[in-house]
Amino acid sequence: MAALQRGRCVLQTASLFRITLLGACSPRDVARRGVLQPVGVRWCSGSEDSGSSGNYLTRFWNRMRGEKAAEKQDNGSGSGQGASSGTAGNGMIVVKPPEDRFRKVLAVELSRRPLMPGTAIPVVVNNRKMIKELQELKNASGQAYVGAFLRRPEAEQLQQQENEPGSSLWLSSTGGGMEIVSPNLKRDAASHLFEVGTFAQVHMILPNEGADPAQLLLLGHKRIRRMSVVNSDPLRVTVQTLKDQRHDNDDEMKATMMEIVSTMRDLFHMHPLYTEQLKTLHSFGIGANLNHVSRLADIGAGITSAQDVVLQEVLEELDVPKRAHVVLMLLKKEIDLVKLQQQIGKRVEEKISKDQRRYFLMEQLKSIKKELGLEKDEKSALIQKFREKFSKYEDGAPKEAKSVIEEELEKLSALEPASSEFGVTRNYLEWLTSIPWGHFSKEIFDVEHAIQVLDEDHYGLSDVKDRILEFMAVGLLRGTTQGKILCLVGPPGVGKTSIGKSVARALKREYFRFSVGGLSDVAEIKGHRRTYVGAMPGKMVQCMKQTGTSNPLVLIDEIDKLGRGYQGDPASAMLELLDPEQNVNFLDHYLDVPIDLSKVLFMCTANVIDTIPGPLLDRMEVIRIAGYLASEKRWIARKYLEPQIKEATGVPEGSVEMHDDATDVLIEDYCREAGVRNLRNQLEKIYRKAALKLVKKGAKGPKRQEVHSHQKGAGDMEMETSDEEGAASTAAETSGTSPSVVDEGLKSVPETEPPKEATDKASYDGAPIVISAKDLADYVGAPPFKSDRLYATTPPGVVMGLAWTAMGGSTLYAESAVVEKGAGKGSVTCTGQLGEVMKESATIARTFARSFLFSRDTDSDFFSDHSIHVHFPEGAVPKDGPSAGVTLVTSLLSLAMNKPVAPDLAMTGEVTLTGKILPIGGVKEKTIAARRSNVKRIVFPEGNHRDYEELADDIKSGVEAHFVSEYSQVFDLALGHSAEEARANGPSTV
Repeated sequence: MAALQRGRCVLQTASLFRITLLGACSPRDVARRGVLQPVGVRWCSGSEDSGSSGNYLTRFWNRMRGEKAAEKQDNGSGSGQGASSGTAGNGMIVVKPPEDRFRKVLAVELSRRPLMPGTAIPVVVNNRKMIKELQELKNASGQAYVGAFLRRPEAEQLQQQENEPGSSLWLSSTGGGMEIVSPNLKRDAASHLFEVGTFAQVHMILPNEGADPAQLLLLGHKRIRRMSVVNSDPLRVTVQTLKDQRHDNDDEMKATMMEIVSTMRDLFHMHPLYTEQLKTLHSFGIGANLNHVSRLADIGAGITSAQDVVLQEVLEELDVPKRAHVVLMLLKKEIDLVKLQQQIGKRVEEKISKDQRRYFLMEQLKSIKKELGLEKDEKSALIQKFREKFSKYEDGAPKEAKSVIEEELEKLSALEPASSEFGVTRNYLEWLTSIPWGHFSKEIFDVEHAIQVLDEDHYGLSDVKDRILEFMAVGLLRGTTQGKILCLVGPPGVGKTSIGKSVARALKREYFRFSVGGLSDVAEIKGHRRTYVGAMPGKMVQCMKQTGTSNPLVLIDEIDKLGRGYQGDPASAMLELLDPEQNVNFLDHYLDVPIDLSKVLFMCTANVIDTIPGPLLDRMEVIRIAGYLASEKRWIARKYLEPQIKEATGVPEGSVEMHDDATDVLIEDYCREAGVRNLRNQLEKIYRKAALKLVKKGAKGPKRQEVHSHQKGAGDMEMETSDEEGAASTAAETSGTSPSVVDEGLKSVPETEPPKEATDKASYDGAPIVISAKDLADYVGAPPFKSDRLYATTPPGVVMGLAWTAMGGSTLYAESAVVEKGAGKGSVTCTGQLGEVMKESATIARTFARSFLFSRDTDSDFFSDHSIHVHFPEGAVPKDGPSAGVTLVTSLLSLAMNKPVAPDLAMTGEVTLTGKILPIGGVKEKTIAARRSNVKRIVFPEGNHRDYEELADDIKSGVEAHFVSEYSQVFDLALGHSAEEARANGPSTV
């Protein structure tokens, strides 16, 4: 701080971290405004104050050595200022202590540090009444005095407790202690302040422009004790002046004083902030009394950074030797803190200097090598490559990605290529700059185009196609196809995966497929941490890099077969990936930068939905694909499969003819599953054997074409194209490149000659091979089964049921037979690899059949005296489900009544102990299975009537469905009447 020149009033500012002058005014502005009072301020000549901080130190130590005349004071008295004044020989305006006249003073609250006698601190005061009264005192008498008291640290907590309902705590203190007084007594307005404070002169009042009314600059004089409260607004208290206890000025005291002075001198030389504090003290003339131990200890405590409570204890201590000892300890601790600060600063400065020096040397080295051509700067080229790659997507990249890429590029430029971290950073930047941030491919919503694409790729599946077209129509109206996750559920081979590819082609979206069947590692979805060796990002990041767009169609295959291992739960990780509310900021562990996946169209495939976790299934819209009828399979085989297989096997057109009856037998006896994958395999086997027969009969493969070349200056030369040239031509056709472009690389082909194809198709001139139904055994062997119907006429105890499996619908027989007969030997044994649900159904069926038979024939003891064995054929196939209850009851009653069931009748449904028929699932699959087995009548629960009505007419063709709600209706259809009567009396016939 600059001192005021040419005899003007000097006011030094406090230290940077402990005392700050108030307001935005400089000392010269303050002096110009006239707010400084001449009382207690030292007047200095310009030559005295214009020197450096060394002048202050010199005058300070001169006072310590007694070279200046000391003022005559009593032991323990301070340099207070009173109402009357005189001029001392050192140029100070000396006033008498005013504390004897002021017994009632305004109480100023100090929030952090107590005011030590002989020091000055700024204080913010919020009470406008107090500021107004102080201004009036300053204007009237030129002086204003207050009592400065530190706020107790516990006051805020107790204030909160007091504000709680039913609480009325208040503080009482004696000396430095504090206690909670009974809530029945009244709390005074100053109980939140320490009792011992400082009698202080208001040296300056600076009004504020903000919310706080004013700021005060207080000069401490004497220790005081608060006695009582006069009024609370503004807070005014009665005080009593405290005097230091008498002490002997012995050698120990002198040594303590000298050590304090020495320590303070070390502080002044070690850190410039303490020198600034010394200037402030000197500007107020406080240094004149530093030869007294009491004042020296107070000033020493005031310049330390000790805690508020510790300084309050120093303020309350009246034993001067003890106070001096405590202050000496605080000063020593301050020395240690300054040394530690210097060590930290030195270490930081050395590190910065070392890094800067290394950076400058490295830059110089690179420049020298570049100028001399000794080394190619591959690192700079690599960084330039990353910047060029990212420049294409920089406009659409989020701020987080831009920031991370820039930081990694700077990091890469500072790393050595030989370091291991260089490779990690390089791979990280490869992925970051390869992602198409904000780059989207343009999709189309042409419904006519979508219908054409779906019909080209798939036959049938009208309900599935309609749902996909509805999905696209909604996307057209909304402008986006987001918001729904389609899940295609059906047996294997029905075309779920190929439907997803067709949808991508119809929308003109990039297609990406990955299978999660058996996936047990969460890192496959969310990526590895970069700290691991060989870390890679997740599938979605790989998808975006591979497709080059941020809105591809992603097909997640086999989602019902997700695994779970020690690496985590992938199904839970799928939630963040598929949920439209979460994937806006999808976080890959490898990239560690949010990626927007909200524009990605997700489709999933599954065979069953039972194993899909509920929260994951809840986010999907399920589209079921039941399978194909025999007529649909025949059309698919003719229109799609056979042309593809002929081309794949190289069979010439018209050389093999497969009759319709052979196709029908192949479908009925060899390929009964819901899908067409096995049908394709069987057709491939047939055409492979046919190809062998064609070769034996003289079929020829594709001919090699000869390409003639004419070179200038040489004779005509014939040159046969090599295999590599033929492969190049084939590759050109596949990629859509003009053959002439490929032929330009062949020097032997002149540009004037038209290009010729390198290969031709196979040829066959003999009679075509005809494949009929009777020839199938020679091509694909004997059929694995003739029919789903094991019985032409069903014996008593045998009933045909309908079942649904992951492979589609199928018929399932329930067989019952008597094992032995005897009183009390009634029991049921079940076989056929049954699950727990079907075992329970068998127990319920026996109980209900016994009750039902007893209601029809009270004398019958069949179930109590006969041991019955119930079996479901094909025991190698697991079976489970509740829909076999009706079939089991009918089988047991048929056995008990020794009456067969009609062979063209099949049934399904869950039965209760009271005979209620509950609805089941898989109506479409079970209807298709019944038609495949030539079943004419089907018994369905009444609750499935609507599901049956929604089936296509070609599926329901030739089938008569009966809908029942009570088992008595099933009994009438199966055992109670003839077939004609059952059709006439059925409760509901379609």
